[in-house]
Amino acid sequence: MHIILAPDSFKGSLSAAEVAESMARGVKKVFPTAQITKIPLSDGGEGLVDSLVKATGGEIIYQQVTGPLGNLVSSFWGILGDKKTAVIEMAAASGLPLVPEEKKNPLITTTYGTGELIRAALDRTCSKLIIGVGGSATNDGGMGMAQALGVRFLDKEGRELPFGGGQLSCLDKIDISGLDPRIAETENLVACDVTNPLTGKQGASHIYGPQKGATTEMIERLDKGLKHYAGIIARDLGLEIEHLPGAGAAGGLAAGLTVFLEGRLTSGVDLAIDTVGLEKELVIADLVLTGEGKLDAQSANGKLPVGVAHRAKKFAVPVVVLAGSVADDITDLRQEGITAYFSIINSPMSLQEAMQRTAELIESQVVEVLRVWKQGLQGGGS
Repeated sequence: MHIILAPDSFKGSLSAAEVAESMARGVKKVFPTAQITKIPLSDGGEGLVDSLVKATGGEIIYQQVTGPLGNLVSSFWGILGDKKTAVIEMAAASGLPLVPEEKKNPLITTTYGTGELIRAALDRTCSKLIIGVGGSATNDGGMGMAQALGVRFLDKEGRELPFGGGQLSCLDKIDISGLDPRIAETENLVACDVTNPLTGKQGASHIYGPQKGATTEMIERLDKGLKHYAGIIARDLGLEIEHLPGAGAAGGLAAGLTVFLEGRLTSGVDLAIDTVGLEKELVIADLVLTGEGKLDAQSANGKLPVGVAHRAKKFAVPVVVLAGSVADDITDLRQEGITAYFSIINSPMSLQEAMQRTAELIESQVVEVLRVWKQGLQGGGS
């Protein structure tokens, strides 16, 4: 019996690696001699560095960078086991958790620290960058990131623009002559699972601005700034990015990575799955257990359990999903390759209690699922 454990994190409770450990304890209670392969994963947001580094035998590097408010913050990034691929979570340098609730203001927050992480990876001679763009506190179109790498954003007086998305409307010229030349020698992949354009009602400011502290007035200002920014990019650099699907991710950081790093926007789930080599394990697998905090109708749109199920379906391997909560409108997920799905909640309890007991609840649900699985195998004469 070979069982693959390939979960996402249960955000706010357990990392993907901790979820896999809880699953493994449950598996051993029912199948003590089973071969277990733990492949904790991420869809490109929180946990991307940890999951890819652990899966490839890499290294996590800690350093201080410029945080979203311009102060120094403790951050990290990873080098994968091949010693040439860097993996970066923009949220580790420019993320919403780094900004106190009362200081949320996307007019002033910057992605400069993300650029510093990129520069650190270049200093370590990495030739491939994987950049996850989930969880940002910013709406600056990646201007700060590019500033950290040598790009100059100038107003009509030739002065360098200060940090923040609120400054983009003052942009008059982009000077890329100082852009770090090492970037031209790297392959840059952007883990992005949204299709929002840079501007407009479905763009970065309108859709994601409120969670970053933007008022209605701020949203309009930010959106106009990004539109102006896109126009200057088109004029000075000859690139049309305003309506590019996914360009609005992370407050437009995805647009900036596309322009200044020639980054290729790609599915975070597929990127993670390919990087860890999941399909090599699926060839000999009997069952896959995966999971995430919430399973709902949106799970089919780039969420990790469905991405895992798509791959397993190619090898006719059954997939069971465990989730903290399961919505009522997800029956179509079985068409995606998911065999069955279960909530880990086994009795009435508060959200706080469920989050405190997540590891225990996952282990318990794995035991129950596998007891049924084992009975089926025995009934079939195995």
